Amino acid sequence: MAAGVGLALVALSFTAYSRVLLNGFIGYDDDLYVTQNPVVQSGLTAHGLYYALTGVCSSNWHPVTMLSHILDCTLFGLNPAGHHLTSLVLHSANTLLLYLVLRRMTGALWPSALVALLFAVHPLHIASVAHVSQRKDVLSTAFWLLTTLAYLRYTRIGSARWYAASLTLYLAGLLAKPMLVTLPLTLLLLDWWPLGRLDLTGLSREDQRRRIIALVREKIPFFLLAFGISVVTVTSK
Repeated sequence: MAAGVGLALVALSFTAYSRVLLNGFIGYDDDLYVTQNPVVQSGLTAHGLYYALTGVCSSNWHPVTMLSHILDCTLFGLNPAGHHLTSLVLHSANTLLLYLVLRRMTGALWPSALVALLFAVHPLHIASVAHVSQRKDVLSTAFWLLTTLAYLRYTRIGSARWYAASLTLYLAGLLAKPMLVTLPLTLLLLDWWPLGRLDLTGLSREDQRRRIIALVREKIPFFLLAFGISVVTVTSK
């Protein structure tokens, strides 16, 4: 049942936005990112990789996003359908990821499915899916949700490997779009609910203090990455 619901959400999400495959590029930012960017159009080359890692586009340094545009040009050239397909696949994948995150956190099948459904078809996502240069939105969302999934796994088994995985995915998300600087705060909120890691019931005041400090300390590497990308974002304007 749970797997079937997930597949249905993916199919609905893809179908709802499938008409974007008929769209072309538009003159607002698509020229900066793709249609008038010769380095991106040259595809996956050493120079293109260097540009993705070091270049600033539209006052933004987001190498993972630029790499995705370069890969699209490698696969599809300047055929807009291919570029739209990548964004559509990412949005459909994000719908499934959100469903998985909510299902694993709460154990509630239908409420998780309903929230994912609303996410899939909400009109606020139209620009992110239909506008090629908004790739950074759907891409960073994917890394946000993957980071959360890895973090959930870490909290359940206490594996340093899953903690490292969540930190690595978070870094990739920041390199897709700096907006993810708020994610460490959401992890603290998830610790409170629904994960219950901030349940202080029955603990002495000293034990309460220790638990809170431990959970905050656990997020310090995330906050440091957020601070670092904030500095880079401000200085690259």
